[in-house]
Amino acid sequence: MKRNAVVLLSGGLDSATCLAIAGSEGFKVHAISFRYGQRHQFELERATKLAEAWHVASHRIVDIDLAQFGGSALTDAAIGVPKSASVDELGDDIPVTYVPARNTVFLSLALALAETIDAKDIFIGVNSLDYSGYPDCRGEFVAAFEAMANLATRRGVEDDTPLKIHTPLIDLTKAEIIRRGLDLGVDYSLTLSCYDPGESGQPCGHCDACLLRQKGFQANGMDDPVSG
Repeated sequence: MKRNAVVLLSGGLDSATCLAIAGSEGFKVHAISFRYGQRHQFELERATKLAEAWHVASHRIVDIDLAQFGGSALTDAAIGVPKSASVDELGDDIPVTYVPARNTVFLSLALALAETIDAKDIFIGVNSLDYSGYPDCRGEFVAAFEAMANLATRRGVEDDTPLKIHTPLIDLTKAEIIRRGLDLGVDYSLTLSCYDPGESGQPCGHCDACLLRQKGFQANGMDDPVSG
């Protein structure tokens, strides 16, 4: 019998690859996405399409409101999304697209779902190489959260098998992530990574997410199937 796993699914390139990896490892996938007050809903549309394409066991879209706190260009329309001409112009500071505590909140809700469906495994597509420098995408954060999860849950206290948070993309470049996904049959035309898409969902091509995505496809000698 397949073991249940919870997969955080945003609708972007990384989470789509993570979804495929979880499926390839024989897990029965329960996807979870979040309507958290982000600038646009296109990513949730893509998450739904990905969940359907991969025939997941279940897909939940959870409503929370991080926009009430603001503090990020992704949840506050008054803060502009930074744009650059190339990936070489990206800075080293944590950008204004960082959403305070987002992955802490997301993982907490994924943990609640895992407990209720008897899942010992949670997959999240965080990456600490070709990324925007978010502090909650680092391995140190995930390890700390995993330790907390095994202290704060019934499973952690009563079960001999600890809960595991899987980060299969953590040490991969964007090019390596794309190659892994292609090998597993991911259709990247179903994904959207852009922070600030146009009215019909077309990527802007110049935010951090777009530039890093373009870099990954170019390294594989390919055009991005979304932006062409």
